[in-house]
Amino acid sequence: MRRLWIAFAPYIALSIVHVAALAADADAIAAPTKLTLMPLLAFAVVWGSHGTPWTTPLTLLVVAIGLSWLGDGAGTFFPFAPELPMMLLFFGLAHIAYIWLFWRRLAVRRVPLWAAVYAVWWVALLAVLWPHLGGLSIAVAVYGLVLGGTAVAASRCHPLVAWGGVFFLASDSVLAFRLFLPAAMPDWTSPLVMLTYCLGQGLIAAGVLAAVRARRAAPAATPVTA
Repeated sequence: MRRLWIAFAPYIALSIVHVAALAADADAIAAPTKLTLMPLLAFAVVWGSHGTPWTTPLTLLVVAIGLSWLGDGAGTFFPFAPELPMMLLFFGLAHIAYIWLFWRRLAVRRVPLWAAVYAVWWVALLAVLWPHLGGLSIAVAVYGLVLGGTAVAASRCHPLVAWGGVFFLASDSVLAFRLFLPAAMPDWTSPLVMLTYCLGQGLIAAGVLAAVRARRAAPAATPVTA
């Protein structure tokens, strides 16, 4: 645990700086710190996994973090393309990697009954936003299914992963309202998006590391696959 805290300390510190910069409307700090978050999280994974053999779950985790980084910087990395569709593309791919990781590699239980709330979330989100989505209606609906799938798959895993899925879902939900119903969203929801995002990604990464270590300590355990 001490190694994990040390590994995640830079990510935690920068997350606090980034969210504070958003709250203070300090774009000169918020923009570069946003693009540094996921590299620091990947660094935390590599450092935190020291002493543990590098396995497929860790590879999938780093791939998902890398794709999230491309989503975070879609406007910067791909200035020739529309930002929102590129962001949806890379985050969608990140969620697919997470679903594969959670469902096929780290699941320790069947889907709990409480996870049915995610189906309610998807229907309610589309019911409210559909009139405002325009040409992105289908893309947002599909992305919502993938995001909900990540949360459902996370519910089968280590508690830290399950909570990470909850916060990631909350982040994208607030972001969706900021994008498509901006007049209804107060300014403080901007730092809220990144606060929940940083929590979600950090908890998922820490939970994966904890699950990999626990599985190594009990090699006879087998994942639940259905």
